[in-house]
Amino acid sequence: MASKIPFNRPFMVGTELDYVAEVLNSGSLSADGPFTQRCAELLEQRFGIAKVLLTPSCTSALEMAAMLSDLGPNDEVLMPSFTFVSTANAFLRCGARPVFVDVRPDTLNMDVDRLEDAITPRTRAIVPVHYGGVGCDMDAIGDLAKRHGLTVIEDAAQGVNAFYRGQALGSLGQLGTFSFHDTKNFVCGEGGALCINTPELIERAEIIRNKGTNRNAFLRGEVDKYTWVDVGSSYVPSEVSSALLYAQLQAMDDITQRREHVYLGYRQRLHDLQEREKLQLPTIPELCQSNYHLFFVITADESTRDRLIAHLRASGIGAVFHYVPLHSSPMGHRLGYADGDLPVTENISRRLVRLPLFCDMTDDEQQRVADGIRQVLDVSTAVGLTSD
Repeated sequence: MASKIPFNRPFMVGTELDYVAEVLNSGSLSADGPFTQRCAELLEQRFGIAKVLLTPSCTSALEMAAMLSDLGPNDEVLMPSFTFVSTANAFLRCGARPVFVDVRPDTLNMDVDRLEDAITPRTRAIVPVHYGGVGCDMDAIGDLAKRHGLTVIEDAAQGVNAFYRGQALGSLGQLGTFSFHDTKNFVCGEGGALCINTPELIERAEIIRNKGTNRNAFLRGEVDKYTWVDVGSSYVPSEVSSALLYAQLQAMDDITQRREHVYLGYRQRLHDLQEREKLQLPTIPELCQSNYHLFFVITADESTRDRLIAHLRASGIGAVFHYVPLHSSPMGHRLGYADGDLPVTENISRRLVRLPLFCDMTDDEQQRVADGIRQVLDVSTAVGLTSD
């Protein structure tokens, strides 16, 4: 029997254990040690970000971004419904209301043509989510935000080492967030980062991250003692996690090239199915440079999607759907949203299948996945590639 192909398999570059051992032998496991600083500096220098603060998760970074934006009750934040729950939760915790905007049917990123109609006098921020490591239309979003005086907070959880017009995702808004979760391109189990592109926010961000104290200023010798000065929480990561992450970040180019090989392999193997309108493949706009975080296919309808996932799983292949749209979830209904509010999001979410993609995936494994897809789709109806 053929071995199973998992949906995801974290890739170890080989130096992780050495770095973790260095931390364990140092005599200090406290947060914000040398490896946390090295990771932050690497990200700052590589991506042109004024300040990077590592966090325990991308969720933590989003919560910090919401606090830094001084959002509160009656404020509204524009975001897609086709995203993970953390995108909305971070702003709900501050009392703000997420206003969900439909997505484009090609990139599955927020549709900028629908953004302006969603703006009200209560709108304070826009949160573009760069789905699959493909950048949103940041020119249009930036222009809209400037005209209406809105903060842009990038959810680049899936976008580390991806670019828009040559600029790193996470570096284009006033604030940005990264994820280093086990399922992402560069991993440390759980981890994240807050990207600060507005220098005047750095000092307060450090305070919020350190439980509302000015401890960083104390460590720099700027004050003779530190104390409680603002609302905050413990948003610092483990130094052991940072040591693991540093090994991954040093290998960013190699990891990205390996993922690109798998991504392009899928495109080659499935291209004719798209040509025959059996499925829709991902789109990378010309202005975007992807990090190849994921590969999806969109089937003709929900029943075909379900049959495809079931067939692949029965063949030992880990394939999954992605995201129950937030507006159609129980929590979304509590916020006043209803099924039918975002037709493109709902249509796409019912037809999308994410395929296995990991660095050391072999050509034979990819071929097995492609063969499994053909066994279902070659007897299925054509997909409506522009359906909304």
